[in-house]
Amino acid sequence: MKGAAVISMVVLVLAMAQLIAKPADAAISCGQVDSNLAPCIPYLTTGTGEPAPKCCDGIRSLKANTATVDDRRAACACVKAAADHYPVKEDAASALPTKCQVAISIPISKAINCETIN
Repeated sequence: MKGAAVISMVVLVLAMAQLIAKPADAAISCGQVDSNLAPCIPYLTTGTGEPAPKCCDGIRSLKANTATVDDRRAACACVKAAADHYPVKEDAASALPTKCQVAISIPISKAINCETIN
């Protein structure tokens, strides 16, 4: 009978641990990243003028939604994949955070190694 009581106690403790443990947040999706960056495509592909206000809003939203390293790396991979589909001007891409006055640690580039982002 003691064995059954110990097993019951272990099961109870494990069940409580699952309730208490915070589930890991899912990384940001490429759909979210694409949606945030879509207004930036005209600026990124021409490299002229200023980014649209909605583009800068998207950059701010992207920054707000990438609080963890996993989120930043996932967003980086999405940005990199999206950059492969458009003729992105690297100069425009690197200037975008400054033009939008947003300090973001996710470079918009085809050449970035996303695993180096912290």
